[in-house]
Amino acid sequence: MNPVAFIYLAVVLFSIGSAAVLLRRNAIVAFMGVELMLNAANLAFVGFSRIQGTVDGQVLAFFVMIVAAAEVVVGLAIVVAIFRARESISIDDPSELKG
Repeated sequence: MNPVAFIYLAVVLFSIGSAAVLLRRNAIVAFMGVELMLNAANLAFVGFSRIQGTVDGQVLAFFVMIVAAAEVVVGLAIVVAIFRARESISIDDPSELKG
């Protein structure tokens, strides 16, 4: 399979993820969009790595997966805390995060 096809797929996935973040009002769907964007970036890194014949993109993708795992833990903890306090996970009310 042509490695450029991986780059095209990464662009499509990143576009879908960014549309989910920008258009949806549910925090869980927004987090899924962010995860889709991070995975699209991983696919692009691996695709470019395969085109160049090095492992640099694969190492970078590994570090992006570590950041994504940390983001999921912190993000879902914030969403659960807001849901318990407000019983809604809409991202239209940013005033809930004020101290």
